[in-house]
Amino acid sequence: MLRTMITATNTLSQIQNQLDTISTNIANSNTHGYKAQQANFTELLYQQFNNDEYDKTVRQTPVGIRYGVGAQIGQIQSNQSQGSIQVTDRDLDFALTTKNQYFNVLMTNDAGETRTAYTRNGSFYVSPAQPGIVTLVNSDGYQVADVNGQAITFPDNATQFTMDSDGTLVVNYANGQPQRFQLAVSTLQKPQIMENLQGGTYIGLPENLDELGYTEAEILTDLQGANRQVGIQKGALEMSNVDLSKEMTNLIQAQRSYQFNTRAVTIADQMLGLINGIR
Repeated sequence: MLRTMITATNTLSQIQNQLDTISTNIANSNTHGYKAQQANFTELLYQQFNNDEYDKTVRQTPVGIRYGVGAQIGQIQSNQSQGSIQVTDRDLDFALTTKNQYFNVLMTNDAGETRTAYTRNGSFYVSPAQPGIVTLVNSDGYQVADVNGQAITFPDNATQFTMDSDGTLVVNYANGQPQRFQLAVSTLQKPQIMENLQGGTYIGLPENLDELGYTEAEILTDLQGANRQVGIQKGALEMSNVDLSKEMTNLIQAQRSYQFNTRAVTIADQMLGLINGIR
């Protein structure tokens, strides 16, 4: 009975993590550029008892009895499929149309340290940086980076913004002298390895890459140079690729699994009570 309770409680905590993942997907169903997450389960350690060694019956499963200790979430995988495009006709709205490509933004923590984060939300704004100078930021207030990893700043008298096919932002002024900034865009081959922040933003590389068996080049690639292939649509935003009907179905299944395991704990407790009563 104790084994039954341990198995159920081990699985309960993992199902709770799955419920949290589904809740995050539903909460971000209207977040621009958000990519749905999916929790994939794997089996925990089990014991094999070969008590049927002389059983000659042909079967699909191995001979004997397996006693498991539950299941765990092996990986929370990101669905990188393209979301639908919402046309806004706004000069500083940009939708990435190529899979796994992300804008680079700069995040500064309380200690003053700046780290590069990656997002597909291309809703940009101008924010005052100093007198007469503005900086380009995203909807979360993080500065947008150029290919050199620096914040994009320009005079506050800009009249229009356009975008070239290679991801170069053109700032136009009344005097007819444009200023060009090549936006930093990176390809994330394995975003699930990186730290996931709110709204589908990824930040930094894990410090234990060697332990994970990956190199930096296998996780992300910075797209630079004049011939870089970047898919950007101006005056539009990419919507979330969350399928609400699928998420609701997964939510119901996860709740049923949670109820099943809690019921197993209850029944095991009742059986232990009966044993104690007989004694």
